[in-house]
Amino acid sequence: MKVKSFPYRLYLVISEEACTKHNFLKVAEEAIKGGVDLIQLREKKDSTSQFLNKAVELKKVLDRYRVPLIINDNLEIAIKSGAAGIHVGNTDLPPTEIKKQWPQCEILGYSVEYLEQLYNEQTYTSDYLGISPVYNTDTKTDTITTWGINGVQEIRSKTKKPLVAIGNMKASNAQKIVEAGADCIAVVSAICSASNPFKAAQLLKQEIDQGIKNRAAALKF
Repeated sequence: MKVKSFPYRLYLVISEEACTKHNFLKVAEEAIKGGVDLIQLREKKDSTSQFLNKAVELKKVLDRYRVPLIINDNLEIAIKSGAAGIHVGNTDLPPTEIKKQWPQCEILGYSVEYLEQLYNEQTYTSDYLGISPVYNTDTKTDTITTWGINGVQEIRSKTKKPLVAIGNMKASNAQKIVEAGADCIAVVSAICSASNPFKAAQLLKQEIDQGIKNRAAALKF
């Protein structure tokens, strides 16, 4: 199976509500300057028009830095905003259907909440897998499995797909999760709630990069 290139290491999941100290557009821009290289807009409570307006405004910021925009769970918004991709869970529109309705989709993410998902057509169709959640989090409570480090290791042993770890990710645990097999760390509050989103992103990226180096070194032995 050919695996699509996924060069991203630090993934920000942003919403206006999550940005408690700064405007969400400012948070996004400062986070990019600090090292974020992929941003997902997640607005569960907005109307379609509100969500679309935010997506369009966010994309203007991201385009200046050539950072892709991912839309959470809303194909209409993804298409209309000109986003690079979409992320869905196992109760959302399936990736196979997304590919039919939106063949131009460049980045298609799919959340893995139980091991059996690794062997279905939706996983095979996706460009990356979200390990959701690694640790319990207040931002997403309707989940099935809390994976932990052992779960990340097990998923890594069973698939070559790029893995994005999300769920209470922060600078203090990012390195270990990457060492366990994640290719990318996704965060919400670690950047959105930070007083200095630039520094928060910078620290996270440093921890991720160190984890990648440690994993590569370990594989040599």
